[in-house]
Amino acid sequence: MTDLASAGDLVSLASLSPKAIAHIIDVARSIKRDSADYADLLRGKRLSMVFEKESLRTRFTFDIGMQDLGGSAVFLDLSSAARMGTRESVRDMARNLERWTHGIVARTYRHRTILELADTADVPVINGLSDHLHPCQALADTMTLVERWGDVKGRKLVYVGDGNNTCHSLMTAATKLGMNMVVCTPGGYEPDAEVTAVCEAAADETGGSITLSSNLMESVHLADAVYTDVWASMGQEEETEERAAVFSDYSITEDVMDATKDGSSFMHCLPAHRGHEVSRGVIDGPRSIVFDIAENRLHAQKAVLALLLGPADAFDGGLV
Repeated sequence: MTDLASAGDLVSLASLSPKAIAHIIDVARSIKRDSADYADLLRGKRLSMVFEKESLRTRFTFDIGMQDLGGSAVFLDLSSAARMGTRESVRDMARNLERWTHGIVARTYRHRTILELADTADVPVINGLSDHLHPCQALADTMTLVERWGDVKGRKLVYVGDGNNTCHSLMTAATKLGMNMVVCTPGGYEPDAEVTAVCEAAADETGGSITLSSNLMESVHLADAVYTDVWASMGQEEETEERAAVFSDYSITEDVMDATKDGSSFMHCLPAHRGHEVSRGVIDGPRSIVFDIAENRLHAQKAVLALLLGPADAFDGGLV
């Protein structure tokens, strides 16, 4: 069994071994390739989906993922209501949901809400996004790179922009898989120091590396892939103009991609703002793999659901 199944939750990739992350990707690729073989894997299982933030990819992919595996999902939309812990405590919510469903996926503002759900609920809790981490996105990102490259070890992946939740999970997954990760941000927008320390330790173990920089062109030189995200995330709307000025020199344009390796890829977790963090020519051009990544959100999350909610021996013995 993987560390994921033994842990019981997916809150962060930091607690998973490199072998466990690779195994999740293997399971995801197997389910993607032979989806009919897993159509009854979660028969009779129900998933709670509790979202404080608006969502397209996370909501659709978890809901469709449960259906494709034979289960069902119930959606609770809190995006226009009070945040969790106001009308009803997070702990009481967790104790209710565990009586009705077999797992909980939560998309929250505060990371501590995810931690409190996981600490309380007796069913698996999956972090669908918090202000600190976005692990399911990073699994889809790295799955997509494995599909393109095979072995990702030693490849250079450059993240450009805000050192945010997406960046934190991406750099964790990349270093645990032995990649050479470069995070390029303006001064003052670097990733969390504790997350960086985890990545440094992971890189020491796997032979990868983690580098922080503020020099865009130096960072992307001979990169195998360049990744960016919006400059102002949900909850930071009041900072939009300020951030636009700070990040204006960090937009991924055709000139930036020309400094990378031949055949390199452009990555984005979406939604994207064309003409801001990325030019239209890049995101809609031949190097863009953003919709491959979006598709793989479905398959990566099916793997997480299968490993957390499915039979304990479903994937013993490894996968091709």
